[in-house]
Amino acid sequence: MVKVDGYEVPEGLYYSNDFEWIKIEGDKVRMGITDYAQKQLREIVYAELPEAGTEVKQNEPYGTVESVKAVSDLVAAVSGTVEEVNVEVQSRPELLNEDPFVKGWLVLVKPANLQAELANLMDFDKAVEWHKNQAK
Repeated sequence: MVKVDGYEVPEGLYYSNDFEWIKIEGDKVRMGITDYAQKQLREIVYAELPEAGTEVKQNEPYGTVESVKAVSDLVAAVSGTVEEVNVEVQSRPELLNEDPFVKGWLVLVKPANLQAELANLMDFDKAVEWHKNQAK
């Protein structure tokens, strides 16, 4: 993991321009929001997530997070079927601020077209550069 202007960017993940990260776990993908996103939102007080079985599409909203500052769409980094939802985040949305990459994951998705959609995401090196540009 590296820090870019105070924002954590872990290795081994892919990142979207919509402040989401994915971690490939076998034939599934775990999705969440980045450290940059949670710090910009500040204190997150509510998370609305889809139910298991919901179809999500890359670059389209699938839920929302609400902070004391704003309500923001969660935009899917990949397309597929939601297999599991982190219900703990719904009851304790502050997990998104405390630990966005481990305890604060949002959904586990069975991707529909992962290899093709990875081309639309940033790997670690590109994400580091992107974070440097965000901080300017």
